Amino acid sequence: MKRLPAIEVDRSLGVTAPLGFLAGAAAVGVKKLSEKPDVGLLVCETDAQAAAVFTQNKVCAAPVTVSRAHLAARRTMRGIVANSGNANACTGRRGLADARAMARLAAARIGCPAEAVLVASTGVIGRLMPMDKVAAGIERAAAARARGPEADLAFARAIMTTDTRPKQAGVRFPMRGRAVTVAGASKGVGMLAPNMATMLGFLTTDAPVRAALLRKVLRRAADATFNCLTVDGHTSTNDTLVLLASGLAFDAGAKPIAEGSAEAAALEAAVFAVCDSLARQIADDAEGGTKTLEILVTGAAGDAEARRAAAAIANSPLVKTAFFGEDPNWGRIVSAAGYAGISSGPETMRLTLGGLVIFNRGTPVEAKAAELKAAMKAHDITVHLDLGAGKGRARYLTCDFSYDYVKINAEYTT
Repeated sequence: MKRLPAIEVDRSLGVTAPLGFLAGAAAVGVKKLSEKPDVGLLVCETDAQAAAVFTQNKVCAAPVTVSRAHLAARRTMRGIVANSGNANACTGRRGLADARAMARLAAARIGCPAEAVLVASTGVIGRLMPMDKVAAGIERAAAARARGPEADLAFARAIMTTDTRPKQAGVRFPMRGRAVTVAGASKGVGMLAPNMATMLGFLTTDAPVRAALLRKVLRRAADATFNCLTVDGHTSTNDTLVLLASGLAFDAGAKPIAEGSAEAAALEAAVFAVCDSLARQIADDAEGGTKTLEILVTGAAGDAEARRAAAAIANSPLVKTAFFGEDPNWGRIVSAAGYAGISSGPETMRLTLGGLVIFNRGTPVEAKAAELKAAMKAHDITVHLDLGAGKGRARYLTCDFSYDYVKINAEYTT
């Protein structure tokens, strides 16, 4: 993906910030022993052009299967129904029937065909959906649907599992003398690895854009953000990222954004900025994480090589635990790159941690102890490895591994 300009992101903007969108949420006990919201409904007041990307895990959940089918059947959607606490994954024919029922129930409240509703779930795998609770949740969420900050946060909280805080972001930018908005919400702090990495993410815009261009914009943004994010190297069964466009920033019949135009570039920059912010918020809230790590690999023979090296470093448990222990163990970093199938060796590498050079052309470099200690204590740390072999580059976001990561995941289902 080409580099896009930096854009200021507003984390107070959520899914209903673009014109034409309403959201509601309800707490009905899908999350066991919890009174937190666990069913959310996102509704567009008109037919919204739609695009989505899903998990590439062959073991995919029923809502992914149903949503893929709905998108294959039509280009526009009217809503999304989502739940947390139950993934509806590995639940057989009953799971598929339940996912379809969720779409029908939501559609009845919205006033549209069932195929115009997408379904997303997140939570524990292998448990049947408590459909009596879900049905009640859809009814309550539909009755509570509204527009504004409270509705945005309620929806963002309804999709959380082990997240400690809601995640949302938005961008407003000018187009044809009007203000156009792109905004979104996501969840995810564990079982995160590329193909897709976000678990659940929902983006909205009031830009006038057709589904064909939306799909290209969303795919490129996802590849450069959520697909360069990893917590534990484990791709989820339920990953879903959706982008809906109401077009309501303009009057009916407004000319759609043309592919290759300055308007298309502005839209893509906004979508990228929102996705990038949401991906970073996920890394910041990673299960048991105490630090956010940006892995930057440059000087590779090509972008694909750089991406392999960055992924290997970001997914290495030895690298992640070293950062938790604030140990500048450069050997773990360069050796992780080395087993990723790169074309260069240590004699051309240069490694910096927090801006301090600690390894250069095959040998360690003595950094000032106080400066290196301060760099390793920071919450946000950039790891920059230049391979010295070409112009390829890649960036990954990840986190460290703490004692709490083991505890959270050891006790997740019990």
